[in-house]
Amino acid sequence: MTTQVPSPYAPAAPPAPTPPSAVPVATTGPVDEPPVVIGDETTGRSRAASRWRRMRWPLTVLAAVALFVLFLAVVRTPTSAESYAPDNPEADGAMAVAEVLKDQGVRITHVTSVADAVAAAGPDSTLLVTPNPSFFADDQISALNRTGADLVVLAPDYSMVAGVSRDKLDITYGERPDPVEPQCDDPAAQAAGAVTLAPGLYDASGAGDKVRPVLCWPDGAGAFAYARLDFPDRSVTVVSDPAVLRNGTVLTEGNSALALWMLGQNEDLVWLVPDPMDVSTGDDEPTPAERGQVNAVMPPGSAPVALVALLAVVLLALWRVRRMGPLVVEDLPVLVRSAEATRGRARLYRAARARGHAAAGLRAASADRIASRLGLARSSDANTVVDAVVAATNRPSQQVADLLYGPPPADDAALAELARRLDTLESEVHRP
Repeated sequence: MTTQVPSPYAPAAPPAPTPPSAVPVATTGPVDEPPVVIGDETTGRSRAASRWRRMRWPLTVLAAVALFVLFLAVVRTPTSAESYAPDNPEADGAMAVAEVLKDQGVRITHVTSVADAVAAAGPDSTLLVTPNPSFFADDQISALNRTGADLVVLAPDYSMVAGVSRDKLDITYGERPDPVEPQCDDPAAQAAGAVTLAPGLYDASGAGDKVRPVLCWPDGAGAFAYARLDFPDRSVTVVSDPAVLRNGTVLTEGNSALALWMLGQNEDLVWLVPDPMDVSTGDDEPTPAERGQVNAVMPPGSAPVALVALLAVVLLALWRVRRMGPLVVEDLPVLVRSAEATRGRARLYRAARARGHAAAGLRAASADRIASRLGLARSSDANTVVDAVVAATNRPSQQVADLLYGPPPADDAALAELARRLDTLESEVHRP
């Protein structure tokens, strides 16, 4: 007795007839139709549920990231974190002075490059230069001098002091004294009164100079905290201690009065918070050499975005990296029956419409079993196998060759017929 092996592409057997006693009595009203079964024995609902189970965790992560970004966008205040910035409310910012100046009618223009400061400043305006984290180049100092605006410079370096004062001031080191009176007749210093500012300036002018600096708040050793020079085209005010502007110290003693007096002389105030990477001068359109190679190919402010993107790529690479090492043999958590594995592979073939691949597998398995039954070597060619089968079954040679080595079937019905005929051929060869 031979056993017929069902093909994975063979149509399902019709269901057994239901006994008359088990037939339900028809009832009135609409009857729900059975779900439409797709070829792989699933329904639309089951396939949708399967997709949801696969995608729910990635979708959940994306939704969480989107909500987090939205939360940051909502709660983030539109302020700056740069030191001495007019919109920075922190202790190292200068928002307090800026807001008071705005209330008094002063128009503030916040810039971060020398080129923008030169474009915005001009006669009848004040240009504030806050401390530079790096330094100003000589051509940048010359560009700031040519604006014609009244300059207010905080905590400058040696080249900045020499450039804006035309070599009439120099910097030195001084100890922060106790509160002292200004001891000068400058109106801003008289309005501020006694303050505690670290001295760092001294007079470098000669006796014959027409313009001599007005120096205030001495430390008793020749150093001063404040200097003012009145040139024919503009005035220059230099303060060695930037604490006069910071939010954390502006309310100390007369700092606020000094800051408001210096910056409120004109209706227009250009507030320069230097960018450490800025090399512009404002004379001409900045060239790629002036802006640097990064700014030449990337827009301003894109460096943090590029850094975050690079960090994300590195983390993704670390997450996806595979360690090179020997394979680890592990026991299967469950045992899968051969029939279930065969059915699953058949469904994959059917979903991919790989009839040729399935037919090649069926023919190869049949030829291997037939050759083993007839005592042929595994290296035997097709003609040897066909001749041996013809001798064992008395079938025509062309029929055997078509069954074992013929073209792939054209459809599922032809594939099922091929499986049935191969099973029949094997049964004839195996017949005692």
